[in-house]
Amino acid sequence: MTYGQIAYMLGEGYTPRTVGFVMHGADESNTPWHRVINSQGKCSTGRVVLPSDKQQRMLENEGVKFDKSGRCDLETFLWKPRKTSKAAAMKARATLYRSKQAAKEKR
Repeated sequence: MTYGQIAYMLGEGYTPRTVGFVMHGADESNTPWHRVINSQGKCSTGRVVLPSDKQQRMLENEGVKFDKSGRCDLETFLWKPRKTSKAAAMKARATLYRSKQAAKEKR
């Protein structure tokens, strides 16, 4: 999945860069952050995650193949979600928002 795909699924006001920023701050134990790559099929975590090739190695362990320039074939490895209705997407977003709000209130 790419940062742009996630931004598109979230809707207006979200950009790939915003998704990357949020993913960087996510809880690593609960978020499969390593499965999100850029629109060129490359890992964008080189300057953020140490060691710099951690994301690529994690994906390779899951069977994703990269060429010598560090790109994977998006036609082969890109996740294509099932189409859902706009109502279902809104419901999922509302549920996510409520769970985040509940977590904040517990603090």
